[in-house]
Amino acid sequence: MQDEDFWQAIQPPGTQAPPGAHAATLPDGRVLMLPIRKLKNGQGALASLIINQAGFAVVEALAAALAERLAPYRPEIVVGLPTLGLTLAGAVAQQLGHARYVPFGTSEKFWYRPELSVPISSVTTPDQVKRLFVDPRMLPLLQGRRIALVDDVISTGCSITAGLRLLEACGLSPVVVGTAMLQTERWAEALQGQAVESVLRTPFLPT
Repeated sequence: MQDEDFWQAIQPPGTQAPPGAHAATLPDGRVLMLPIRKLKNGQGALASLIINQAGFAVVEALAAALAERLAPYRPEIVVGLPTLGLTLAGAVAQQLGHARYVPFGTSEKFWYRPELSVPISSVTTPDQVKRLFVDPRMLPLLQGRRIALVDDVISTGCSITAGLRLLEACGLSPVVVGTAMLQTERWAEALQGQAVESVLRTPFLPT
């Protein structure tokens, strides 16, 4: 069996994970097979979700399940974090019946304002510190609205807290944070007091 035959593919309920994969159970009982990736320091491993490498059926299933979790918060606009969170955020907004969503970005345009940006890093690129921006033209879509802040995976909480800081710089705060997968529990302290909803939870995996 080739890796691509099972990685990030949805299998029937009860399917056991082959070597090198982790079986994560979706809300409807089906199983999403995720590749296991060793940490850079060699001490442990994580189940990895790379949503833009998954099939459309996976994206649709995760977006539908997350939209169902977010619906009780009555979000009026979805904000997505780059890079992979944008894939999920747009799909979630569609599932919620929204006409559009607001993407944050790390590519600065000449009309952006420095005060509407914050530093951002992630567990997958710990040595790269970029800046997270909001297009000032998007602010009217956010002001006075109930905001759901969405990322694909929350692990240490570094990326999602950058999103929260950027919203704060805009004088805003979300009613809920949403993600396809909560990876371990390292994020919990950073998001203490914040409403967080997810589709999947995956543990730290020893090697």
